[in-house]
Amino acid sequence: MNEAHLLYRNRQVLSNGAIIEIVIWKLDRPDPDRSHGFKYRLFYGRKGQRIVGYDNEKGKGDHRHYRDREEPYVFTTVDRLIEDFNTDVKREEEQ
Repeated sequence: MNEAHLLYRNRQVLSNGAIIEIVIWKLDRPDPDRSHGFKYRLFYGRKGQRIVGYDNEKGKGDHRHYRDREEPYVFTTVDRLIEDFNTDVKREEEQ
């Protein structure tokens, strides 16, 4: 079994009611779906509504959700993942 160790977890509820949640784990060893050795879930939305999401659930690999679209995401580093997510969230917050 490939164990996952929590690296980072943060959840914020913004004044407008939006939720930002970032959870990142480090795997004991890479697996076929996560060759970089990280498991993650990043969410921005409201209760019952995902507006922006990044994750790499088993069987799907790294991908990004933006409103109704789902597209592949090229993971390079944890810092870049958070930066890309924050850029998408900021774009939504400015609309």
